[in-house]
Amino acid sequence: MKRLMTLLLAAGMLFGAATGASAIDFKAKGQWLMGFGYGDGHLIDSMRIADGPNTKTNAEDKFKAMQRVRLQLEAAASEYVSGTVYFEIGDTTWGKAGEDGRSGGALGADSTNIIKLKNAYLDWTVPTTDARVRMGIQGVALPNKAGGSAVLDDDIAGVVASYKFNDNVSLTALWLRPVNDNYDKDYATKSSQISYLDNIDIFGLAIPITFDGFSVTPWAAFGQMGRNAFANYRDDYSYTWNNYITSTYANAVNKVYGTNFDGTSSVSPTGKAYGNIFFAGIPIAITAFDPLNIEFDANYGYGESMGYFPAFRDLDNLSIATVRKGSTQRQGWLAKALVEYKTDFGTPGIFGWYASGDDGNVKNGSERMPAISPCGNFTSFLGDGPMGWAPSYLFYDRSLSYAGTWGIGARLKDFSFVEDLKHSITVAYWGGTNSPSMVKYMATSTDWELGADGTYGGPYLTTNDGLLEINFINNYQMYENLEMVLELGYIANLVDNGTWNQTNTHKAVTYKKQDAYKAQVVFAYTF
Repeated sequence: MKRLMTLLLAAGMLFGAATGASAIDFKAKGQWLMGFGYGDGHLIDSMRIADGPNTKTNAEDKFKAMQRVRLQLEAAASEYVSGTVYFEIGDTTWGKAGEDGRSGGALGADSTNIIKLKNAYLDWTVPTTDARVRMGIQGVALPNKAGGSAVLDDDIAGVVASYKFNDNVSLTALWLRPVNDNYDKDYATKSSQISYLDNIDIFGLAIPITFDGFSVTPWAAFGQMGRNAFANYRDDYSYTWNNYITSTYANAVNKVYGTNFDGTSSVSPTGKAYGNIFFAGIPIAITAFDPLNIEFDANYGYGESMGYFPAFRDLDNLSIATVRKGSTQRQGWLAKALVEYKTDFGTPGIFGWYASGDDGNVKNGSERMPAISPCGNFTSFLGDGPMGWAPSYLFYDRSLSYAGTWGIGARLKDFSFVEDLKHSITVAYWGGTNSPSMVKYMATSTDWELGADGTYGGPYLTTNDGLLEINFINNYQMYENLEMVLELGYIANLVDNGTWNQTNTHKAVTYKKQDAYKAQVVFAYTF
């Protein structure tokens, strides 16, 4: 007992000395999300292989219950130096066990693999200046207006520095490293070619210019990607970046992932060690005519070709197939705009966008604008949800880039009939800007559902295709820190079967399309 008291006394003295030496101000933030949803986010009901029976492609449960917790702790030594760590627990699907990152919700509830580091960064001010620096894993959104970022809005490792010249003009510089040290040419034999030419580095500048009633932030980012950047990239996003940056068409074996040059793909590499990538944008906001708000955003993106692949035009008879030498180069542009008018009843608005699309010639690569990790949010079913989260991955966030599409929509935001209860309704029509002649290069007739980018980027729509999306969102502020969000969504499938039928693409696969729908409620406690 005496020994225990001595240890406690010593610990207390050490703690007192530590707190006396440096007074640290701790600030805690957090969010609990509990979500329940019912629906089907697929736009395809079933597929038929050759002459066999139709097979359901969306046979998973339509009801989901899930939760997520985020906890953030900031340790500030002064107004000039602080450190922040941000943890995420979940997503945890109720009733689900396993080791896939969405577990720990089964009977017993124990799990050791779903506590994740979301952010960990250091903020500091350059001595004797007003320059601010943030370094570490942090949330970065490239400047954007009107419908979210079509290039980057995600957690990423890097350094971001900013300096304010005066009340009107600032400067932001950044270096980001999204991918590095994942490559192992031969994991089984432990080849010496480990972490070789596998980094991606991005350098960017932005100049925020703000006046009374007007703001514009021209920006540009240049980067290089190693030819092995995506080989053995062991992550849920294994090919996401790859698909966004380079052209993605299909060949007889599988979808081609342009920069995976470790000998496992059918791409013929050019021999380049690194490929160039470039992005630029000019978001503008005009509020001088308050309550009228006008937003405009234009973007351009380029990903250098790192190789070529055989693009087949008859996947069922390769011996007589027409073969084209497809380039993995990708470049394109996007313009989007929003006009809204705030009233006492609510905020009505109209919005629209137009993005370049594939021209039908695989020899010159893709004309869809590349991206890093986009987050388009004009709508909340195909785009990011109102809270950036939902109880099912099919209900939100397809990392929407708008590439290869155009659209127009109208919304009425934050109208209310009852105190603390607000509603928003959005209706949008989606069209495609990709040439219908691209369909003959696709591996299957179902590639349009989530796009030729795999499960990310949004639908791949040709000029013959369309979708009609309706979102109805209800926000009830139950208490100061507790909100309930009810969202209803519907997508009418207007994709042209004549364009995507079996005579124009892989003859062994046909499909039956369907509309998508969802109903979800999320409880959010934030402090």
